[in-house]
Amino acid sequence: MNKKWWKESVVYQIYPRSFNDSNGDGIGDLKGITLKLDYLKELGIDVVWLSPVYKSPNDDNGYDISDYQDIMDEFGTMKDWEELLDGLHSRGMKLMMDLVVNHSSDEHNWFVESRKSKDNEYRDYYIWRPGKDGEEPNNWTSFFSGSAWQYDEQTEEYFLHLFSKKQPDLNWENPVLRKEIYNMMTWWLEKGVDGFRMDVINLISKADGLPSAPGGKRYDWGGEFFMNGPRVHEYLQEMNREVLSKYDMITVGECPGASPEDAARYANDEGTELNMIFTFEHMDLDSGPGGKWNVKPWKLADLKQVMTKWQKELEGRGWNSLYLNNHDQPRMVSRFGNDTEYRVESAKMLGTFLHMMQGTPYIYQGEELGMTNVRFDSLEDYNDIEIHNMYREKVIEGNEDHDKIMNAIYIKGRDNARTPMQWDDSKNAGFTTGTPWLKVNPNYREINAENALKDPDSIFSYYQKLIKLRKEHEIIVYGTYDLILEDHPSIYAYTRTLEDEKLVVICNFTGEEATFRLPENITYNSAEVLIENYRFEENDSLSSLDLKPYETRVYLLK
Repeated sequence: MNKKWWKESVVYQIYPRSFNDSNGDGIGDLKGITLKLDYLKELGIDVVWLSPVYKSPNDDNGYDISDYQDIMDEFGTMKDWEELLDGLHSRGMKLMMDLVVNHSSDEHNWFVESRKSKDNEYRDYYIWRPGKDGEEPNNWTSFFSGSAWQYDEQTEEYFLHLFSKKQPDLNWENPVLRKEIYNMMTWWLEKGVDGFRMDVINLISKADGLPSAPGGKRYDWGGEFFMNGPRVHEYLQEMNREVLSKYDMITVGECPGASPEDAARYANDEGTELNMIFTFEHMDLDSGPGGKWNVKPWKLADLKQVMTKWQKELEGRGWNSLYLNNHDQPRMVSRFGNDTEYRVESAKMLGTFLHMMQGTPYIYQGEELGMTNVRFDSLEDYNDIEIHNMYREKVIEGNEDHDKIMNAIYIKGRDNARTPMQWDDSKNAGFTTGTPWLKVNPNYREINAENALKDPDSIFSYYQKLIKLRKEHEIIVYGTYDLILEDHPSIYAYTRTLEDEKLVVICNFTGEEATFRLPENITYNSAEVLIENYRFEENDSLSSLDLKPYETRVYLLK
């Protein structure tokens, strides 16, 4: 058993812009986070993952970095950042920074120089190509819609941008650029950072020759040519040798399009690349053939199949990251649970479902309160560049139905996760004394931290128990996973096994009652209930249980 502190940790993701505003400008900031560190300590988390706080013109909310070694003005100063780090460390918590090195901002000095001339020393820090017959160098599509290429009149060439045109892709083929990145990472680690979450890190190697995607359309997805590319493992192993292996740190790579086989290389047990990756297969269960915005109902059978595949195929080979929402995804209780009648019950059930699996759990800010998706009346109330680009492409240029596209935004839009944190029932949910950069979800008067901290049956207090159990029972961290009742239409149940102990995790994923029957091959001498989200009768028999809507129970068998 390869024991590591980061396997035993629980990570809490903070989206700084929406967490807590200390100076009334409507934007969350570093001082605002420092003011809430006791709240995080009370929850029991071990590591804070901070979404980007670097200098940025904010075309994509900080994921377009203009200076990797400075702080965005609206978030504060480097002194504020140092105080936050000290505050975390003094409370026994660690800090994981966001590392965004597939691309920079077009306002980064490297790119400003790069676009000046074809023989500039920084030219090769980015991916420049001449056009073909008056069109782009290839037909790849940006993640944010439209062409992945932007023409630059100054040198009459195109540069590659897999995201916004203000986010040019860095050229990892250039060893001088790679050394600059490793030096920057080392600088942060020497300042005391405890790890990195690496944004779209599996996109850093592009296919030789940058071939067009088959299909022949002018804009066609080219993912097979820039996801998990030919040299990505070489680069990550070099990064590991030059930087990561020299520190006792946590690393997680965001890897869209990665399979368990890929993950077993990225997050191998020998530790030559990363500790773990974020996979997206379970996040695509409600996406139709047209992609994310073509929304279809997700199926429990598919969730079982995907989660089980990742649990079993990484067993003994790599490590899972466990999440159901983040800054790019809708709120999990609205997506996988019931955010009205059974909001509290289903939020607790989903937390149990996730935290009892093998892997490192990630809590996204507000998840521990059961924060929900939002339905703004007007498109203008939404801030996200992805939403506005998609709307323009589908409705304004493509004549699709406005109501249908707005419904997709209500279900899948990234701003669902970015509405300000709901601290109390005062104006703007206690997030700011000013005008918030994004409107607050109107349900903040009912759903907020102040209410949760006073209620011993709140989702917050339930999450405290989940985290505490992880510290007390090694089986929750290191036990092996096995699915049971594979064909049950309502219940997701699985076991965890470590030596002579077994956990049985039972989750009713529906708003109807459901009957659980323990498989006959599971035998035990004693059964202790570790956690449950309803009060129940002590004489209930584990062999046959009638579960209430969204009920969950975890039994420890010996």
